[in-house]
This record gives sequence, structure tokens and C-alpha cells, in this order.
Amino acid sequence: MMLKELLCTPGNLRVLFLLSIFIACKEKQETPDRLQKENLTQFVDPFIGSGGHGHTFPGASQPFGMLQASPDNGRSGWDWCSGYHISSDTIAGFSQLHLSGTGIGDLVDLLFMPVSGEIDLSKKINSQKDIPYASEFQHDSEIAVPGFYSVFLDKPQVKVELTTLDRTAYHNYQFEENSEQSVVLDLGFAINWDRPTQTAIKIENENSISGFRHSTGWANNQKVFFVAAFSKPIADHRFFQNYEPVQGQEVSGEKTSAQFYFEKDSGSEIQMKIAVSSVSIENARENLDKEAFNFNRVKEKAIQNWEEELSTIEVETPQDSLKTIFYTALYHTKLAPVTFSDSNGEFRKGNDSIVAANYTAYSTLSLWDTFRAQQPLLTLTNPDKVDDIINSMLAYYKSEKSLPVWTLYANETNTMTGYHSIPVIVEAYFKGIEGFDAEQAYQAMKHTMMQDQRSLKEYKEYGYIPYNLGNESVTKTLEYAYDDWCVAQMAKALGKEEDYQYFLNRSKAYKELFDPKTGFMRGKSEDGKWHSPFDPKYSQHRVNTDYTEGNAWQHSWFVLHQPQELIALHGGQEPFAEKLEQLFNESSEITGDHTSADISGLIGQYAHGNEPSHHIAYLFNKAGQPWRTQYYVNKILKTQYNTTPNGLSGNEDAGQMSAWYVFSSMGLYPFNPASATYEIGSPIFEKSTINLENGKQFIIEAENVSPDNFYIQSAKLNGENFNQTSISHKQILAGGKLEFVMGNEPNKNWGLAKQK
Repeated sequence: MMLKELLCTPGNLRVLFLLSIFIACKEKQETPDRLQKENLTQFVDPFIGSGGHGHTFPGASQPFGMLQASPDNGRSGWDWCSGYHISSDTIAGFSQLHLSGTGIGDLVDLLFMPVSGEIDLSKKINSQKDIPYASEFQHDSEIAVPGFYSVFLDKPQVKVELTTLDRTAYHNYQFEENSEQSVVLDLGFAINWDRPTQTAIKIENENSISGFRHSTGWANNQKVFFVAAFSKPIADHRFFQNYEPVQGQEVSGEKTSAQFYFEKDSGSEIQMKIAVSSVSIENARENLDKEAFNFNRVKEKAIQNWEEELSTIEVETPQDSLKTIFYTALYHTKLAPVTFSDSNGEFRKGNDSIVAANYTAYSTLSLWDTFRAQQPLLTLTNPDKVDDIINSMLAYYKSEKSLPVWTLYANETNTMTGYHSIPVIVEAYFKGIEGFDAEQAYQAMKHTMMQDQRSLKEYKEYGYIPYNLGNESVTKTLEYAYDDWCVAQMAKALGKEEDYQYFLNRSKAYKELFDPKTGFMRGKSEDGKWHSPFDPKYSQHRVNTDYTEGNAWQHSWFVLHQPQELIALHGGQEPFAEKLEQLFNESSEITGDHTSADISGLIGQYAHGNEPSHHIAYLFNKAGQPWRTQYYVNKILKTQYNTTPNGLSGNEDAGQMSAWYVFSSMGLYPFNPASATYEIGSPIFEKSTINLENGKQFIIEAENVSPDNFYIQSAKLNGENFNQTSISHKQILAGGKLEFVMGNEPNKNWGLAKQK
């Protein structure tokens, strides 16, 4: 085979594309220093997590961008929460809004699909096989890099390219020469339990359309308004209302769809750009990029934006596979939260009021997941975003009189347990992030935790949540105890001593549920009796259970705020460490008839595929055995992440699964985010450089590190001996260098000073 033929085979398309982008980026660098920099987008593979239960999407988005233009397979089901799964060879179309790695499917709004020939839009759709415009495709024809996605559709013989800027998505459709050219828009398209309630499409002029899609689902009052412009005039169109043809220039109804036809004599390419708004069509029009159509220019800008975003952390290793995992993880941590306010600052709230803000409002706040590591990572890489995220949460509080739990498109989904907007706020406060009103934030936290809803009434009355008076009672009690501790710390900092003592006392609620006989946190009734019979491996998913998406083995370790007290409950460091070791070596059997599918990535009973386990390996540090933390963190890094589509052991969950990797691979982890400190684990890179917003660098070097040399032998911080397992955010912000010497045997004398 000749070289040209070899390079042009579909399997090498992504390699060729990356090479062209790499060359283009190199040509754009202006200084000798920048010419030495490595192109980082080449290491990102957006298909990682699109298999297994990762639930990621491969399409185009900007860092924290408003739109996520990505392919949809047209299937419903848990593994299609993002609209796409690598196992499917069918594409129904390309919608503009997607969730990255969540466990519940919603969005996939505003689906466009290029077609060749007339499509029967009167056909009712009940499943993927009914979609008349769907097309098969070959995965070898797909290209995905940060900010860009491309695929060839077999049925209409059309190449589709997608890219985005902050508030505008761009589509490029390349048809076969002399073929019929048209585009379908289906506002009735939905997955899982999302369904449209009212939709509309209007032809504004020969080149543009507008409309809206109102829907209910996980977000039960979602309103999306849009304006789309085509590079060619619309020659003809057909409208459908609830599968019936409608005449005229506009159509509205519960389910509307349209087919737009374009002249083939004016070239084989159609470009489209689309902007959305939660407020109005007029705001969507303001959000739409006003520049002339130039898809390649936008694509290059989109990719370069990601290049700059990824450069916040630079890692050095001879293993490119580790760079692929790392930079894909870093990429995934910056897909959410998403921009929600319009270019004029306006956004819609859940009660349909419109707010005008002087900050960027954000949505898709998966706080039960992201408070653990993804939000802490943003305090290092994107502290300016943290201000705006907190102000977005406070805006929510003003109308709802409660801080958010899990907000999506202005809607409170009330999904998951706890109020983990609280540790996000307290963490930011103690890390010196000052772009929000601390007193207002404190009052919001206090009021939220003094409510009676979401089992707080029982929590206040009994000092824990009795299992017979509230579902998921153990998990809720443990998480409310942590939230209380966070409120207490901010109360103390603000001089509110009475509040400090009150919430500090409540933060000890976990002690009420610890059973010294079994060594587990257990459900207890209001009269103090343990929930029996008891099986620590038993799981019941979300209903009639004491634990959220897990079992006693996985949830009994959640005492982030007082780990030494947890250790004391077990009888001291040795018995605690033995119990912790047993967790990782116990059989991986999960018992019960309705076990949670979220229990995945098992090492013994440790379940890395779900967030409650993410801090556990670092507990060995607290028990005076940091070499065990190093061993298990390294094992998790090696076994729970890889470069395939199945490269995540559980849901990505809006960046949390990846944030664990980003931190842990550098040798750090925010065990208790609100403490503004990081635990030391086991670095896998020769060098990691965090480029801080203040212009300083914090460098982590690991001498002799290798797959076998993962034990820390000694350490220095800025040239001084460093013999402890935690480091403060303040120390990192000051810049400097943390140097490790690594070896293949544990040094049981390192890291034992100043345990916290």
C-alpha cells in the first residue's frame, strides 16, 4: 500500500487531523519559549468514558461553555445519559445541549440532522428504529478533539463537523456533489423521561430560523430559546405539528419538526450556526456570533482556547498513555458547570423570573459529586469561575430560600443527599476567594441547614435521621454532619461563637450511628434500635435503604471533618487501619435483589466508580500509615483509568471522576475541601507544574518515579525537609517546589510528623 493510501484510511483520520492541528498551533506560537511547549490537545481523547458506564459525550464544547454540540444515537437508557454510547452505530442527529457523565438523562435539546431526500416526518417515533432520518455510521470515520467533532453519515453520505464558541455552536455539512441538500430539525426528539411540552419553529428570513423548546423531565421546567442561521438561503421547507403537516412560515405545538431544503447548485457545503438562551429568542439572537461564516476559523479558535485551558497544568512523563489519561481527565473537569447567563447577563430562574447579573451564571451543578475534587480543582485552575459559581448558588437561594442540591437549567432536581453547596462556599472562603458576599453566604448556609425539609427535621430532633423516618438515613446523617462542620468553621471565622458551638455539636452526629460491635455506620430507629438484620455488603438502590448508591462498607468512612474521632471510635490507629485494609481485600460480592449499578470499579468492597469512596484511600494517612495510602492510590490510578472508551470505572459525574485522577496523579488530594488543605498520595509523573492565576508556579517533582517506584522515601518543600502528609492551599499559592524521592519499598518513617 502506498503511503498516501495508508494515511487516508479511516482509522488514521484522527492522527492526520491531530497532526494538522499540531502544526497549525506551532505556526501560531510567537516566542521561542512557546515554540518549546508541547501541544496538549493532542493527548485528549473525548471518547474515553463514552463506553462502559462513563456516560460522557464526544462532541464539541468550550471550557464551561453554554453549548455542547454532540451526536445522539436516538436511544434511551442509563448508558445513554449523554445521548451517545460507543456501542451504537446509529446517529439520529446532533443536538446542542448535553450532560457529561451524569447518571440521569436529560437535555439533548434542538436536534438537527442533514439528510438527502425527503423524510417522512409524519411517522410517530417510539424508539430508535422508528426515527426516519437516523443514519448508520462507522466509528473509524469519527474525529474528536477538544472543541471539534466530525463523522461521516452513511445513509445521506454527508460529512458532519461540529465546533463551538462560548454561546454559539457551528455545524458544517458536506454533501455529495450534486446530491439533494436538506436539514431536519426535530424539537420532539427526546431521550429517557425528558419530553417536550411546547415547541415552536419560525422562518425569520431566507437564511435564519428561530423558535423554542419547553420540556419537562429531570429539569421539570426547562425553557430553551434559539436562533439559527444558515450559510445558504432556504429554498423550501415543510413543517409538522404532532406528526401532521402544517402550512405557513411558522409552527407550534407539543412536538414540532421541520425539513429545510437548499439549492445544490451553490456548492455542496452548508454551514449553520446556532445560539440558545433560557430567556428569549431575542437574547438568543444577541448570543449568536455575528461574524461571517468561516467554520475553519472558528474551529481553530475553539481548539486553541482548549490548548490554553489545558496549559494550567503541565505534566512530564515518558509514557504518552499517562498523558492521554491525564489531559483527557483535565478536559473532562472543565466541561461543567456550564455557562447559563446570556451575553447581556440575563438568565431564567426556576420560578420563571428573569435575573440580570454582573457575573456569569452557571448551571449543571452536580454538587454531591463535584464538591469532593472537581470544585477544589477549580480553586487552583479557575478561581475566577468559583466566584461566579457561588454567586449563581446565592442567586438560587434568593428565590428558593435554600441553597441548591443539584441544579440543571435553573431547576432543582433534588437529586442526591446533603447540601454540598455549603462546603464549596466554605472552601472558597478559606482559600481566599473573595468575589462573593461572605455574610450573605453564611446566612444562606445557616438558613438552609435549619430547615425542616429533606429529613433535616428528624436530624435536628433526634441528632441523627432514624431509618424508619427517612430514606438513605445513614448517608444523609453523615453528610449533614459534614455540612454542619463547614457551617461551624465559617461561623467561627465570622465571629459567631454561639452558631459555631451549635453547628460544631451537630457535626458529631456520625457518632450516633457508629456500631462498635460491627465497626460500621448503621441505621438506627428513633428508639435507638439498630436496623436488623445487618449485612454490610447489602445494597438497595435509592429506595428503602440506609445508604445512597452503596452499602455499609462504602459509606462508613465519611467523616471528612473529624477523621481522628472516627479512628478513635474504631479503637485507635491499628484496628482502624486493619479495618481499612480489610475494605480493600474483602470479596467484591454485593448482596441484595436491587443492588445499585453505581457500585462499580471494585477493589474489594472499595468502589471507585462512585464518589463516596473517593477519599477513603487517603485515610491511611490519618492513621499514621501513609505508605498504605501510597500503595492503594497507585493501585487505583493503575486499575480504574485507561485510554479506551471504557477508561472510566463509573459515571464521570460532571468532572469528579476525572478530578480524582488529576489530583491523585500529581500526588495531592483535597480530602476535606473546606479545610483548605491537601493530602499527599503517590505522584506518577516526573514533574507536574501548576500554573497559578497569580502568575506563580507550584512544581511537584518525583525523582526515580516509575510503575514500581511509587513509595515516597523522602520529600523537600522549597529545599527544606518535608515530613508530613498534608500541605495547605496557601503554601501552594505561594509557589515553589515540592520534591519527592521515590522507591519500590515503603519508608514507614516518612510522613509521620504533624498529623492532622
